[in-house]
Amino acid sequence: MKPIAVDAMGGDKAPAEILAGARAAAAEGIPVLLVGPESLPDRGDLELLVATEVIAMDEDPAGAVKRKKDSTLVRCAEAVRDGQASAMISAGNTGATMASALLRMGRAEGVKRPAIATPIPVPGSTPTILLDAGANAEVEVGWLGQFAVMGSVFANARYGIESPRVGLLSIGEEPGKGDTLRKEAYELLSQLKGINFSGNVEGRDIMTPDVDVVVTDGFTGNVALKSLEGAMKTIVKSLFAAIGAPQYKEHADALMPAFLELYAAFDPDSTGGAMLLGLNGVCIISHGSSSARAVHNGIRVARDMVEGDIVGRVQAAISRMG
Repeated sequence: MKPIAVDAMGGDKAPAEILAGARAAAAEGIPVLLVGPESLPDRGDLELLVATEVIAMDEDPAGAVKRKKDSTLVRCAEAVRDGQASAMISAGNTGATMASALLRMGRAEGVKRPAIATPIPVPGSTPTILLDAGANAEVEVGWLGQFAVMGSVFANARYGIESPRVGLLSIGEEPGKGDTLRKEAYELLSQLKGINFSGNVEGRDIMTPDVDVVVTDGFTGNVALKSLEGAMKTIVKSLFAAIGAPQYKEHADALMPAFLELYAAFDPDSTGGAMLLGLNGVCIISHGSSSARAVHNGIRVARDMVEGDIVGRVQAAISRMG
């Protein structure tokens, strides 16, 4: 397999944590191509593709990608396009990552719009795939149908779910609930062949084992994603603060292994990042605050998706839609 192109300068903890994750992946036998400045420190014997510019987290994505043609993100995407790398991963500017991948790799044949597929942890079960998690603030009904198909392929490829249950995110379980977009999407998904549509789901259903793929527009999906992340952080922080009181020390010590196991299940670093589905290449988008562990896991996901031919499988599924 050709190497995974890693944006060495992307993310809040770059380059130290990115390099540490890349080295861990390389030690595991995964080929890695770092993309960054020639002066990149502590890269050991990892191969380097030199890029002289960096797109900052707060820069305008489209403008930055057009201006900074020698940025790490653009060079990562070009490496995949040109066959120098088999996939790319970045913890940098999400919008710029999407723009670079889309402009350089292009969409897979038949795909109207790519979508961000984000795994949402479900303790004791496989994660729920939420898409779109932010690529398309406004969508058309037909796009939601494609998201459902792509999400089903992804759930099968990444988690081995044989017939992923697809839910449409709405404000009620009944078929008539929601705005015009949701009502029309319900009708489309109900008739769409090749997916296991289980009807409307609500926000409270996302982190349950009752659904495998949740489909929505990028605006709603991103709000839902950030709301869940914030709620989980607040709950975990409050829980550890409560059991940290001196009078509960004995009980806390006994329960700590269970708490740590639960914390690990909710830790976004364990998922390795989201995938931008619908492109002519594999693009993994990691969280901006990704640690070395998150980067390592993200590179693993990229490898698995390349070996599982996710791009070909998505394109084949889309073509069957007609």
